[in-house]
Amino acid sequence: MSHPRAPQLLVLDVNETLSDMTPVRARFAEVGLPEHLAATWFAGLLRDGMALTVTGDNPSFAELARASFGSLAATTPAAPADVQRAADAVLETFMALPLHPDVEPGLRALAARGIRLVTLSNGASAVAEGLLGRAGLDGLVEHVLSVADAPRWKPDASAYRYALEVCGVEPAAAMLVAVHPWDTHGAVSAGLQAAYVDRLGVPYPATMRPPTLTVGSLTELAERLGG
Repeated sequence: MSHPRAPQLLVLDVNETLSDMTPVRARFAEVGLPEHLAATWFAGLLRDGMALTVTGDNPSFAELARASFGSLAATTPAAPADVQRAADAVLETFMALPLHPDVEPGLRALAARGIRLVTLSNGASAVAEGLLGRAGLDGLVEHVLSVADAPRWKPDASAYRYALEVCGVEPAAAMLVAVHPWDTHGAVSAGLQAAYVDRLGVPYPATMRPPTLTVGSLTELAERLGG
């Protein structure tokens, strides 16, 4: 097992990488939609956000999430009577999501190794702030960053450059950590290292630039970077 030289800075994705989004599925059921549509909805809003990014826009995650929810609900036979209210209920779930079990010990181990930690999300900073704060981890993270303050969404290179500029770090000294291949691909394309967190055993797409590391958890990442 290889132990690459530890980066100075880890740029952590938030949604699904740190947060366990299982409660979103339950909220879909509560508002009258099939649970499995939660994944369809989230993938759709990311797709639309990236499409707008390609055309030079920087959309609001919340506005896009509501629009995507409305489009999905319109094609569902048992759509909620009040779609806007249902969309708001789903978005509220993001403010109370739990961490994956490996995140707290993993972040503590990484911080103990002297590696700087920041988050960078296509979503709102408030979601990450609440997620870390509820677990008592906010003191470990230097900056909670959102692409709302960057030129464009990830995986555009300008989003990663924004985080690096805030932290005063060169691309080669930073590593993006994410469960999304599109995110690690974008980071590598921008000159960063990348760690793909493969909790579900999903093969990495052969069409995308490979990550520096593939790990099963943040605790494994800390072990790999501690060699």
